[in-house]
This record gives sequence, C-alpha cells and structure tokens, in this order.
Amino acid sequence: MMFRCRRFRQAGVNRKSFAFCFLVLLVSAVPCVAHEINPALVDLAFREDGRYELNVKLNLEALMAEIGPEHSDTADSANSEKYEALRARPPEELRDEFERFRSRFLNGIRVRVQDGQMLQHEVRAIHLPEVGDTDLARISTIVLESTARVTGESIVWSWDGRFGANIIRVVGPDGQDRYSAYLTDGAPSDPIPVTGGPQQGMAAVIANYLKIGFTHILPLGLDHILFVVGLFLLSTALRPLVLQVTSFTVAHTITLALGFLDIVQIPASIVEPLIAASIVYVCIENIMTDELHKWRTLVVFCFGLLHGLGFAGVLSDVGVSSTYFMTALLAFNIGVELGQLAVIAGCFVVLGWFRNQPWYRAAVTIPASAVIGLIGAYWCVQRISLAL
Repeated sequence: MMFRCRRFRQAGVNRKSFAFCFLVLLVSAVPCVAHEINPALVDLAFREDGRYELNVKLNLEALMAEIGPEHSDTADSANSEKYEALRARPPEELRDEFERFRSRFLNGIRVRVQDGQMLQHEVRAIHLPEVGDTDLARISTIVLESTARVTGESIVWSWDGRFGANIIRVVGPDGQDRYSAYLTDGAPSDPIPVTGGPQQGMAAVIANYLKIGFTHILPLGLDHILFVVGLFLLSTALRPLVLQVTSFTVAHTITLALGFLDIVQIPASIVEPLIAASIVYVCIENIMTDELHKWRTLVVFCFGLLHGLGFAGVLSDVGVSSTYFMTALLAFNIGVELGQLAVIAGCFVVLGWFRNQPWYRAAVTIPASAVIGLIGAYWCVQRISLAL
C-alpha cells in the first residue's frame, strides 16, 4: 500500500501503528481451524417411575481435551492439538476415549435434593456423530438417568465450572419447555419441583434471557460481531451509525419474533450463508465508496431481517417458558442489542479517536474491511457447501 510522500507528525505515525496493530489482532482473533465453545444444552425430564433423565448435548471433544470456560475458542487453549486429534477420531474410537473419561464426567454432574443429598447417575446412551466436516464442531449427545427415585420435592442442578457454561431446560410431560436457565462458573439452578411446572419469577426470566442474548453476541456471535464492525468502519459519524444500528435492531426484532413463533420458517441452510454474505456486502461497499449512501440504511434493515432469523434459531434451541413468553422474547432481544452496542462501544474505544484523521480510510477502513470480507466469503462458501 502506498501513501503520499509527506512528513507525518510523530503522533500521527503512532496512531497509524496503533491502528495496524488492531488489524493484526483482528486477524489473529479469527483462526481458520478453530471452534467456538458454545454452552452445553441439558434437557431434564421427570419420569413416571420417580426417576429423571438428562439429555446432554455438548462438544465432547473440547470437554475431554480440558478446554475450559476461560477460552472462547478451542484454538486459544494449549490443549488445541489434543482437541483436533479427538475431533478427527471416528465414533468408535471417540467412544473408547469417553469410557476413560466417564468417571470424570459423572463426578462433574451435581444434582441434589433439599437436604443437600447428592443424587447419582449412570450413562444410559451416548450418540456420537460421524467425523463430517472438521471445520465444524461435532455435537454429541449423552443420555443420563438417575440411579434411584427422587424422594424430595425439588432438585437443584449444577455441574463442574471447569466444564464451561450450560443451559438447563426442564421438559414437561407434554414436551414443552417449562424452565430454562443459562448457568456459568458452576452456578446452581433454582430449585426445580419434581411434580408440576417449575415456578420461575419474572425478574429471574428477564435476567436469564438478557444474559443469553448478550452472550450470543459477546463472545459467541462472531459473524454478528463482524457485521456490526463493518457498519462502524464506514460510518465515522455517530448519527448515521446509530441510524443503521437502529434499523438493524428493528429488523431483527421483527424476524426474531416471527421466526420463533414459526410464522416465518426459512431453513438455516439458507439463512446462515446469507448472513455471511451480508458481511461480504457491507465490506465491499466500505472499500468501493467513502460516502454513506441513503440506501445503506435500507440494505442494513434487510440484512437485519436475516440476522433475526439466526437469533430465532438460537432462542428456539434454548426454549422459552410459556408463562413469561413475551417477557423472555423481549429480554433476549434486549440482550442481543446490548451486545451489539458493546461491540460498537469497543470500536469507539479502540478506533474512535482516529476516525476523523485523513489517513483513517486508507489505514483502517479499507484493510479491515478486506480482512472481514474475506472471512465472510469463506464462511459463505463453507456454509453453502455444507448445505449441498
């Protein structure tokens, strides 16, 4: 890249060096062969014989490689090589590895009754998918059941904080989700009644779904993060940036509700590549023009509709209690918005000081947009190939 020959003030050189370092950090934050560490999904169901069943969906290889919650991505861990080796093993060999890990797994699961007594479990089944595309995390399912009937009126769920975050859901006899909680650092759930539906207060529902929505952006929603960063790179003024983010919020609020209510149903095999394509479009526009055109807000609104369908898929996986359905839906959406605002605030802290400098576009906007656009293009191709 060539710059006009002129003398820069030392402060100007330092600022450009700082911006360049930001780009290096951005590239290093997106490893090509790493997997995000998502929360495990735990479904709890009580049976007629007084026992209960736990259906745990998780990235088993990350757990066995001891990649803990201090890492947001498998590549960040010193055990990443062990993880990749486990990831490449066929189901039969991975099952053998789990047998050696079984006691550690069972000891990390803690279910107790009111008097503090710990209940015991056994593995009833384990479902391990084929290796498939190693660019994607393999999600395994472990089915556990209690070894004895529950004698108390309620139980409390938790697991070892070193296993990472988990989302506990209680499934009623009708198959509907009656309770859900996003738990981190080994935190316990609320007491869950053995009979009848769990009683979850409105304040707890709001706090829970705010947290789920926020963490879906930071740190888990890398594609959504890069889209918002792309918006920031061209909009150096605060007002047009706020206008774009507002239109994006309104759009994803609409499709989040429609998607979760099954009014609008578009397969993830279509939505996910289009979300990646939205990142590419924004970055190409950033490179091609230094002017914020009026149609940009409309385009961002349309892309927000796509991202909202992606959010709806996440919320469907978590489940929403029918008692506080609208409250949970609204809290999740606010959590998503707070996550997006946190991304913008971070961009302002890192780059906002320099956005009016004459070298900002050449040193920051264009190279950063190129990097993010290439990442989006890679995701788009990858997601399309997986859908075929």
